[in-house]
Amino acid sequence: MKFLVIQQKMIGDVLTSTIICDNLKQKYPSATIHFVANDNTLAVTDHHPNIDKVIVFKKEFRNNRSQFLQFLKAIRKEHYDVVIDAYGKLESNLITLASKASRKISYHKTYTSWIYTKTYNTHTVTDPDMTLAIKNRITLLDDFQLNPTKLITKPKIYLSKEEKIAARKFLLENAISETEKIIMISVLGSSEPKTYPATYMAKVIDQICNAGNYTILFNYIPPQEEQAKAIYNLCNAHSQSKIKFNVFSDSLRGFLGIVSHCSALIGNEGGAVNMAKALEVPTFAIFAPFTKKEGWNLQKEEQHKAIHLDEFKPELFQHKKRKEIIQQYASFYEVFTPELFQEHLSNFLQKHL
Repeated sequence: MKFLVIQQKMIGDVLTSTIICDNLKQKYPSATIHFVANDNTLAVTDHHPNIDKVIVFKKEFRNNRSQFLQFLKAIRKEHYDVVIDAYGKLESNLITLASKASRKISYHKTYTSWIYTKTYNTHTVTDPDMTLAIKNRITLLDDFQLNPTKLITKPKIYLSKEEKIAARKFLLENAISETEKIIMISVLGSSEPKTYPATYMAKVIDQICNAGNYTILFNYIPPQEEQAKAIYNLCNAHSQSKIKFNVFSDSLRGFLGIVSHCSALIGNEGGAVNMAKALEVPTFAIFAPFTKKEGWNLQKEEQHKAIHLDEFKPELFQHKKRKEIIQQYASFYEVFTPELFQEHLSNFLQKHL
């Protein structure tokens, strides 16, 4: 049997959808599984044992009709038996149609359901054993009668021995020894509305540095250096002495190698948190006001802690739609002070470091 799993969008989405491949391979060990992902998310699929081939959806396909048509023709030539579309947008609709697969599965939308042979409604109620993001992916596999006691619900990132050694060598070359406790700080979110305010983030870092003898690394890419530096400048002198500001990788796989040697990752919820979890590194995630914590975090996860403003000030969210919260995100962040979760962070540090 030959499967095509489609998941475009962000790194966290792609990583989460790899569990579709894990469960299919467990059920059908001899199956061939291909995976469509955007070119900026491939790092989390490298070396994945349950993905036989990653098919890259390039940026230029969106603006070049000829190239996109060539891509669709290549999909058709693969003769897939089953397509599982976990993305459900126009691009993946067209990929699904082009495949000519006999079974086509996705989430239910009135205007696209005709494309698929089976569609499912997304869940809105949390499950004690899996996040909504995972639960909805598992739902797409309902037709395959998976053993509920053997479900794989935690995505993994696979690093080679060489990648781990290279990351350790990189740290040593930057005067970070093997005995140091390293904390990676996710200082910036994927957008301004998803980024905890700089002044508050600096206070969080100050609390971390006051709590113990830790080496602090910032997760940022060169175009974000100015924003990251602004947060560094807001930290006190003691914290600045602990921050190795210029120690960062210029590749995502390099970043993953570094994170694998960290004792924890703390900061803005997003791709970095999801990647750290997949590497089994403890995380402390600060959620944006408009992002539902239940979608990406489990309360009973021992290694991971997530905080959201609605835990402390639920009255602010009464009768508020997500669109309104997004529009007013700055005012929500203003009252989401570090003091609100100071004790939670302290407990996390004591437990994991």
